[in-house]
Amino acid sequence: MYKLEAQSGQARAGVVKTAHGEIQTPIFMPVGTRATVKGLWQEDLEDLGAQIILGNTYHLYLRPGHELIGKMGGLHKFMSWDKPILTDSGGFQVFSLSDLNKVTEEGVEFQSHIDGSRHMLSPEKSMEIQKALGSDIVMIFDECPKLPATKERLRESMELTLRWAKRCKDYELQEHQHLFSIIQGGLHLDLRTECMQRLQELDFPGYALGGLSVGEKNAEMVEFLNEFTPSMPSEKPRYLMGVGKPLDVLNGIRAGIDMFDCVLPTRNARNGQFLTKHGPLNIKNLRFAEEDLPPDPHCECRVCKKYSRSYIRHLYTVGEYLAGQLITFHNLYFYLQMVKAARAAIVANKFDEYYKEFYTNYTSNLWK
Repeated sequence: MYKLEAQSGQARAGVVKTAHGEIQTPIFMPVGTRATVKGLWQEDLEDLGAQIILGNTYHLYLRPGHELIGKMGGLHKFMSWDKPILTDSGGFQVFSLSDLNKVTEEGVEFQSHIDGSRHMLSPEKSMEIQKALGSDIVMIFDECPKLPATKERLRESMELTLRWAKRCKDYELQEHQHLFSIIQGGLHLDLRTECMQRLQELDFPGYALGGLSVGEKNAEMVEFLNEFTPSMPSEKPRYLMGVGKPLDVLNGIRAGIDMFDCVLPTRNARNGQFLTKHGPLNIKNLRFAEEDLPPDPHCECRVCKKYSRSYIRHLYTVGEYLAGQLITFHNLYFYLQMVKAARAAIVANKFDEYYKEFYTNYTSNLWK
């Protein structure tokens, strides 16, 4: 499924092969929670060069239901997207969106955040849902303990995740689907290493890191990634779940991670934040009201080529949906160009130079 093509330090450039096309890594995956990347058409995603998007098992199970999507021919056909899709297992949402959840060996009983109805999500149920969705990459169902947590609690959670991983592996998915495992264990290297080694015995086609960017200090996450990532299977894709900010993504790439997803570029767009080469730009700032300049003068996206800061600020101020759409398009363009440039730097064995230049520019915070 994965082929390593080049390396620069620990940073890797490779290709992930799926039934719906190849993915050049490192890659950022736009998040399409409810079978849509908020504010964009599928044609927009194609114009952006998105190679793979993410769907959310929890939300699609509750509405419109995986049975309906299955009847419609699967998620690809349902949303008119013919490139790869990764679906998460629903575990993170069960633990983060539902206050009333009960964890047992069987799975997690939870209350819907929509109407209060009770549901049970088990490893088998998560696999059933993802099988009906027909995604190319399926994630195992794991427990996501609330942090901070003691090492003993993290070990209990890790052991439960390992038992659930075996049940997921035993479930028969569609022939084209690849099941990725999730390594848990907090910031404890010994727990993560043990979890990874035991998951390797089950021989998954890909390995993800879960439970990061959930409250730990950024420096702690970077240190952990630098220490742990090189020990992950080199012949399999490595996925850092839910991370993150532009520098977090580059720090992950530098440590040897291949795949990333995060709602930040789309969520921040709806809050008026452009992500640019020289740091975040808050379009709500009064100083931009009379600036007839592109949002990011260094950007080649169609938004920055056509619209001014003054106009987009006006749209945002009066509550027009177009503001969020324009900023979302730009922010995803920024992310996808960032990882594309990182890949080119890895192939040229100049990733450190690229990283240092990006870091210097981005932390200049020119727009503050």
